[in-house]
Amino acid sequence: MFKDTQESIALFGGSFDPPHLGHLSIIKESLKMLEIDKLIVVPTFLNPFKKSSNETPYQRLKLSKELFGTISKVFISDYEINQGRATTTIQTLNHFQEQYRVKHIIIGADNLTSIHEWHEFKKLNEQIIWVIATRDSYKLETTFLKRFILLQIDVNISSTKIREQNKNKRISMTLNDRIERIVNELDKKKASEIEVFNLENVDYIAKRVVLTTSLGGKHSSALAQHLKEELKPLGEEFLHIDESEDWVVIDMGDILVHIMNSEARQTYSLEEFLTDIGNRKQEEFLK
Repeated sequence: MFKDTQESIALFGGSFDPPHLGHLSIIKESLKMLEIDKLIVVPTFLNPFKKSSNETPYQRLKLSKELFGTISKVFISDYEINQGRATTTIQTLNHFQEQYRVKHIIIGADNLTSIHEWHEFKKLNEQIIWVIATRDSYKLETTFLKRFILLQIDVNISSTKIREQNKNKRISMTLNDRIERIVNELDKKKASEIEVFNLENVDYIAKRVVLTTSLGGKHSSALAQHLKEELKPLGEEFLHIDESEDWVVIDMGDILVHIMNSEARQTYSLEEFLTDIGNRKQEEFLK
């Protein structure tokens, strides 16, 4: 395929951990400013300069599709995630150049201090025009760049700051406030017979246990997914989710959430077990 017949694109790579409104602003402003046929968002499997991410690669891909995927001219690529390892920008560029004419790579201003350390930076620098999303707290050190465009973004684009804010939101809430929020979210999605057990003074794996009944089928799994989607962005930690056809158990550290269909709830009799634990501890205290 001849280059002048290829679609022209901009690549916007990153961890997107999590994707947020700052990223969305970058995408929208890029589409306004750049003469391109398509903007391709490329979530990383793992940033080459980081050892881990908070969300799993496929969760970040899913969230990116939900936030950006409906925008005209925007495509969310799973290329780097499917590599199963950290992928360099030059490798990603080479991949997309097989099909497109890659005109731009979009980066945040925070990348400028180390961009000259990127693998095969000289080749990147010769082939593309950099699009820099500016941030007030970062100095625009463009010495190393051959060609660049500045993209003025007013929205905070720091995923690290977003995660820290979410963590602080959780810390500022009492345990009872968090339980109330969980109960409200379950109730909104038609969970029934919601019970909360206070085991704070009991030698148990959690301080609170929430027990609820689902409508059966995939409703238990859907309730668990709803809690994760609504509460994780607010700072709640979902350490592990275990599920079967009849039940789901969510480990949130100091809170356990049991979601069961009616048959499983009768079979396992968790109410009796949890009530018995609390009563035994109370009896020991009164002796």
